[in-house]
Amino acid sequence: MCGIVGYVGNKQAAPILLEGLSKLEYRGYDSAGLAVRNGERQVEVVKAKGRLKVLRDKTGDGTALKGNVGIGHTRWATHGEPSENNAHPHISDDLNVVAVHNGIIENYTEVKEKLLKKGYKFYSETDTEAIVKLIDYYYKKYNIGPIDAIAKTMVRVRGSYAIAVMFKEYPGEIWVARKDSPMIIGTSKDATFVASDVPAILKYTREVYYIGNLEMACLKAGEAHFYNLDGEEISKELTTIEWDAEAAEKGGFEHFMMKEIHEQPKAVADTINAYVKNKDIDLSSCGITDEELAKLQRIYISACGSAYHVGVTMQYIVESLVKIPVRVELASEFRYRETIIEPGSCVIAISQSGETADTLAALRKAKEAGITTLGIVNVVGSTIAREAEKVIYTMAGPEIAVATTKAYSAQLIAGYILAIRTALVKGTIDKERYDALIEELLSLPSKIEKVLEDKERIQWFTAKFSLAHDIFFIGRGMDYAISLEGSLKMKEISYVHSEAYAAGELKHGTISLVEDGTLVIGVLTQPALYEKTVSNLVEVKSRGAYLMGLTSAGNYGIEDTVDFTIYIPKTDPLFADSLAIVPLQLMGYYMSVAKGLDVDKPRNLAKSVTVE
Repeated sequence: MCGIVGYVGNKQAAPILLEGLSKLEYRGYDSAGLAVRNGERQVEVVKAKGRLKVLRDKTGDGTALKGNVGIGHTRWATHGEPSENNAHPHISDDLNVVAVHNGIIENYTEVKEKLLKKGYKFYSETDTEAIVKLIDYYYKKYNIGPIDAIAKTMVRVRGSYAIAVMFKEYPGEIWVARKDSPMIIGTSKDATFVASDVPAILKYTREVYYIGNLEMACLKAGEAHFYNLDGEEISKELTTIEWDAEAAEKGGFEHFMMKEIHEQPKAVADTINAYVKNKDIDLSSCGITDEELAKLQRIYISACGSAYHVGVTMQYIVESLVKIPVRVELASEFRYRETIIEPGSCVIAISQSGETADTLAALRKAKEAGITTLGIVNVVGSTIAREAEKVIYTMAGPEIAVATTKAYSAQLIAGYILAIRTALVKGTIDKERYDALIEELLSLPSKIEKVLEDKERIQWFTAKFSLAHDIFFIGRGMDYAISLEGSLKMKEISYVHSEAYAAGELKHGTISLVEDGTLVIGVLTQPALYEKTVSNLVEVKSRGAYLMGLTSAGNYGIEDTVDFTIYIPKTDPLFADSLAIVPLQLMGYYMSVAKGLDVDKPRNLAKSVTVE
């Protein structure tokens, strides 16, 4: 969602803010703005609708705004249409308070009505303007400092937020606070930074603090002081980010998405190597013991988007290997449903960012019920990582493109590892099977490399269907799970309507949508279900469908049925999703490129959904 950047130091703030905002473009936005202050001078605010380039042009790449303290923002519209007026930063009537905000204030109408009665005027349709003016109201009414004014505001408003605030009477400081929305604080010798995500400040520092829920901080040049809701100063540990600045750059690729597709062998290898030592799985670094796994009776998986599709694959694998029931549910449904969670269960929350609002809410619901929780996340120090009892970190590194690729693949590996180890300690597989699975797991990075070698053929085929209006993906079992993710990749970046169906459901309505020339992609990696899916492909072919088959090497008979075939290397059927997803990611990418679309920043989407 929206992106925040702030800087306090001895350099010109605006160019640094613009650079930071450019690193947050992947989060999705429709407008942007800066507020910069220099000493006692009145703050200057510049805002622009559209891409960051418009703001750069208005500020001369930041050189037109002089000052060493500032905040910047990229807005993803929630309250009020995309416009310069609704863009952040927002200000109080006399410029006493200037702020940027991520999140949603649920009771902003109530707050706004109160402030209107107190004589405040409103110029925008945003909920953020209400929070800015409420801070100003408390600051003036009670003649209190920033920390108390912000604390009173935090108690008064409902919703989620990460805010960065500048006060006229505190010209060398930025004040920040958060509840449920992500925020990090970075420090160097003579500067301090605030941002929504690591890439925004990675060029300047790798030393960061994670500000906790319902906490505040005062940022000065080279200093950060933290406070709880009672205004008491609290201590924080400094964390070193292991990512380097190059990891968040394109590295010669045209788009981040293509770079990240090609980084999957490394992301998979790094995640495997983090937990497989001497060909044995060791989850001690995650706080997971064999004794706990042996007692596990049931698993609930809660996630959103692609992470949910990982959960669907995990359901098949865990039930196949471990022989315990698994329920996978969209976090947006799990959090509000009257879920019956049995004792001896574990709730697994999967999220790349570790900040996904619905997934975090589902995790908290499980904790309130006294159920063991496990997070599978990519970002160290993220909220889910801090709040889950156990954490398996995926080693994907920074993922910039909105459409996930390498993080998804790393999450699959985390699921495989958890399932294999649990199966061994529960005795549902023997040591020979365990060793064989690990051996095959270790071969996946090189096999993904092999799949990537076929990208030119995939590009050629995809270009033929660049004008397609409808594409259908079908499969059974884990092939259905991978069809879900393949379909999502197609629709989210190419804007082509695509759907994934369990192949056996075709006769129950879906087949009526097939007509001459409709592209149907059949995924056939599961030997036990291969013939059944071939039969379904024959059914749609007889109704005019153009068929693409995605299958394992050796299944050459498929060419008698389909019009085009993509082969993946042979692997254990349990791991086929890790190979089969790569051609489908490439298809989505090449479709978007062929249509001239913004691959990395598709319309209406954000990388990390941190509000409902």
